[in-house]
Amino acid sequence: MAEPATDLTAYDSAALIAAEEHGVPIVGRSPWYLAWRRLRRNYFALFSLAVFILIVIACSLAPVYAHHVAHTGPNETHLSEHVVVSGHLKPVVGGGAVCNASGCVVRSVVILGPTWWHAHGRFVLGADGLGRDVAVRLLYGGLNSLKIGIGSAFICTFFAVLLALLAGFYGGWVDWTITRFFDLIWAFPVFLLAIALASALSINGFHHFGINIEAGSLWIPTLVISYVLIPYIGRPVRGQILSLREKEFIEAAVGQGARPLRVMFSDLLPNIASTILVFFTLIIATNILTEAGLSFLGAGVRAPDPSWGNLIADGQDRIQTAPWLALIPGIAIVLTVLSLNIFGDGLRDALDPRAKVRIEH
Repeated sequence: MAEPATDLTAYDSAALIAAEEHGVPIVGRSPWYLAWRRLRRNYFALFSLAVFILIVIACSLAPVYAHHVAHTGPNETHLSEHVVVSGHLKPVVGGGAVCNASGCVVRSVVILGPTWWHAHGRFVLGADGLGRDVAVRLLYGGLNSLKIGIGSAFICTFFAVLLALLAGFYGGWVDWTITRFFDLIWAFPVFLLAIALASALSINGFHHFGINIEAGSLWIPTLVISYVLIPYIGRPVRGQILSLREKEFIEAAVGQGARPLRVMFSDLLPNIASTILVFFTLIIATNILTEAGLSFLGAGVRAPDPSWGNLIADGQDRIQTAPWLALIPGIAIVLTVLSLNIFGDGLRDALDPRAKVRIEH
């Protein structure tokens, strides 16, 4: 026998939690409020969100750190300079060919390691082979990676949802055309397609249809990643819209003469908003990983501009003598992607319409 519906509009949070745990139907509370209550109890997901927010804030403050603390830019070299570390004068880059009156002696190149704030904020994470501050380049690289990851997620989600709405609502030849477009992209290995497009556009840029994007612009990897991942959101969202299209409230809206745009954006879209939100969170992590792979292979952010991917590529040749050059940006990628994935999973659990809490309208 079904439990009677419970109106918890005026109840305290303890009563709400107790009702949720016993599967009592709840009225008087919006689905978004109940999702927020469930998410608040997932401390691991909230901690992961806090980690991601801290990473975004730190990378956003890259210009402030570079100007006021490190006193250097991301592409500024210090090959012949020295820095005082704990009272000792050390070269940023030492060794190489040393010449005097008797000839030249070739010595192995030694670069400055992490100073850990013992050099008044300079070279906190050491220097690279060109004498550039690794900490400054890490923050600027994170800023570029986050711009591409979040920006491409917005673009990808927008067009995927738009195409899915058109395909799911109209059906027929519209659905067939859009589905074949999804299948065309889906047929290619996503990373190989991204490499091919990014490599082609990174040479001469994009100058068609009144759009002018110069080679080396961050828009190139942003648009490429957006394009290749559209079906990964569009296909599942289309399937959900096809299911909703047969519901009584949609048929009632159409029967009352509601225009297609009103039905799509006032009736269908709010019912898939939770799915879109979860996809958007998870696709940011995927896009950051894709950008890192493209930049590692030289098809993403172009040198000397930093990104986490090309920082790893720059450090791979010195993995034995200066492992921090590759490990530090790698750790940054892992923390960012892991925090987004954990939060995305927690958000999915909180917004899951099949949760044990039943919401009656």
